Amino acid sequence: MQTRIQKTSNQQPVTSNRIMKILISGGGTGGHIFPAIAIADAIKKKNPDVDILFVGAKGKIEMEKVPNAGYPIKGLWISGFHRKLTLRNLMFPVKLLSSMVRSWSIVSRFKPDAVVGVGGFASGPVLEVATRKGIPALIQEQNSYAGVTNKLVSRKADVICVAYENMDRYFPGQKLKLTGNPVRQDLRDIKATKEEALEYFGLKPGKKTLLVFGGSLGARTINEAMAASADMLKQHPDIQVLWQAGKLYIDEFTQSETAQLPNVQIRPFIDRMDLAYKMADLVACRAGALTISELCLVGKPAILIPFPHAAADHQTKNAMALVEKGAAFLVKDSEAREVFNKLVLNTIEDGPKLKQLGENIKTLAKPDAADTIAEEVIRLAQKQ
Repeated sequence: MQTRIQKTSNQQPVTSNRIMKILISGGGTGGHIFPAIAIADAIKKKNPDVDILFVGAKGKIEMEKVPNAGYPIKGLWISGFHRKLTLRNLMFPVKLLSSMVRSWSIVSRFKPDAVVGVGGFASGPVLEVATRKGIPALIQEQNSYAGVTNKLVSRKADVICVAYENMDRYFPGQKLKLTGNPVRQDLRDIKATKEEALEYFGLKPGKKTLLVFGGSLGARTINEAMAASADMLKQHPDIQVLWQAGKLYIDEFTQSETAQLPNVQIRPFIDRMDLAYKMADLVACRAGALTISELCLVGKPAILIPFPHAAADHQTKNAMALVEKGAAFLVKDSEAREVFNKLVLNTIEDGPKLKQLGENIKTLAKPDAADTIAEEVIRLAQKQ
């Protein structure tokens, strides 16, 4: 921060170095909050004395993950607006008013030098209040299709950091900066060898390894496609699989024939994604923005199965951005059970194709995204 001048009662100037204060708002999903934490870490690395406060939605993932990352967080009573007439919709105006009042109190007391919005319900009220008070604001959009909250607050934001090209369809072009999505530090510099990663998961060296996951809760379609893979995997024991079924589905799919095969490891969740990526020759997963950014960073060939009910089908748009660059395959959710086996087999046994996919997806990586965004935040804060 710049040195500020204060005056005592006898009008003698006194200098004081005020600590920079940054407010980060948003969340609701890991795709919002993990980039937010990465941004906070990057700001902290550049300015160790900075004071960072998060604001999220009560009951959402950020209320657990942010404190675990070492940052304080305040909660708003806020949720989204649903298209169908429900009791939750009737409560929306009340929650919005409550969140605006709470946001006004938080911003007034914390007195941030800059505000960062990462999308999600909690981001809107905070940025609305902050910009009304003349506080510089930056928003970060993870997807190739802009979220509702970010679109609403973009007109008042000073800088809009995006991960995809052609985002001037949704935002004022003069405010855009193509930075990419911030990813976790452990994926930026994976130190383990492939052999160490295989050993960690109880898998064998010398085999082609498929990594399958559908998020922490799991994805039914992906699990059903894996469950239908028993015959293929029995006929090709040189292929082994690490399969994250998810907390919701682990009991159901542990009983499947596929899960009983010696070349398959099924887990409710994967605690070391750095090692999982390191050992994988091919990845099959959803197409969330954070996942795609991770795949680009680690340079892994991928079969993307977008979640069809994502807002405005944005996961399909995310996936198509890679497909158009020859960096991944896309399989529709409705077709996954039928085509998954054949596509996995044809891809994982085609060494040149794997290499080409890996090289193409790697060119799309933005490894310095968190640092670039942090620099923008600090620049805005120093204007105050």
